[in-house]
Amino acid sequence: MSERLLPAYVLLEDDTFFRGATSAPFAATAAEVVFTTNLSGYQEVFTDPSYVGQTVVMTAPMIGNYGINQDDLESGRPMVAGVVVRELSRVASSWRATGRLGEWLGGYDIPVVSEVDTRRLTRHIREKGAMRGVIAVGSEPTDEVRGVLAASPGMEGLDLASRVTCKDWETVGPDDARFKVVAYDFGMKRNIVRLLVGAGCQVTVVPSHTPAAAVLERKPDGVFLSNGPGDPAAVEYGPPILRELAASGTPIFGICLGHQLLGLAFGARTVKLPYGHRGGNHPVRDLASGRVLITSQNHGFAVEGEGTGAGEGGTAVPGAPALEVTHRNLNDHTVEGIRHRELPIFAVQYHPEASPGPHDARHHFAEFVRLMTPTP
Repeated sequence: MSERLLPAYVLLEDDTFFRGATSAPFAATAAEVVFTTNLSGYQEVFTDPSYVGQTVVMTAPMIGNYGINQDDLESGRPMVAGVVVRELSRVASSWRATGRLGEWLGGYDIPVVSEVDTRRLTRHIREKGAMRGVIAVGSEPTDEVRGVLAASPGMEGLDLASRVTCKDWETVGPDDARFKVVAYDFGMKRNIVRLLVGAGCQVTVVPSHTPAAAVLERKPDGVFLSNGPGDPAAVEYGPPILRELAASGTPIFGICLGHQLLGLAFGARTVKLPYGHRGGNHPVRDLASGRVLITSQNHGFAVEGEGTGAGEGGTAVPGAPALEVTHRNLNDHTVEGIRHRELPIFAVQYHPEASPGPHDARHHFAEFVRLMTPTP
């Protein structure tokens, strides 16, 4: 017996309207509407804390075909505000599956709208930019739903890292690990911790607002800065902490939001991208070697760099003479990596831990280990 669907829709703030359907009623949900080009790994996407405050449009035509399991979570629960797909599979065809995607999301009250022309919706976002939107049940937008959309905040100016960070310190990894690392949790994915532990580190995860003095008191071999959601410029407490950590000479490695906060700490500026970079197939050039990495990405902001958006640009970071650009995106030439010219500090905008995505950039974890290794 086929599942009975209710009419539903996506309404964007420019009043563009996309019809769809849903299997269960839900309250009108407003958020920034973005798209990701991942063909698989939807469970990792939906549990990535960097997607807090966003409704995610999946560009792959069928989502949910291999179900869900408890091993591929990047956090304890789905983090997205909502999900929009062309077709939601009602069958979980994998030996690893412990449930169906729609039921799993429904268990956390995450609304799903299917039967949407996601190709048209994605092209609209590419042309007009990511914007606020609302997903709701019904055949036509109502004044009440438009009111929900109008009252929702934009992404600029939102400190969402403080909302998703851990509450307490937690240590993962063996006591006899070669390196002791303190990781700032701005919305960290679990695979990052797994890879750090696999590289020989014991990782102590701390809340995003932890004072530098409390971290340095532990005499860590290195400090890691995680990914996370929201506007980096709104995390005003972050740069002063990072400057104090940097002054100690401790090696620092940042990813995504951590990369952006390091840029801000040294005087750079961040800018909101028109529709962001989200997916597992973004080409990035290592400027030193010329090597091209295919990377996993999820961000809507970027560090402003010399020549951004106009050719490949140079290696300078406006306002931050101590930093140099190490990597650039080959699609729009935005800054994808920075390094301090003197201190043992580097960061990348993309996700070397992938999950989901290619593993081209995993060598950055080995690079971090090299920085922490004492020279003879």
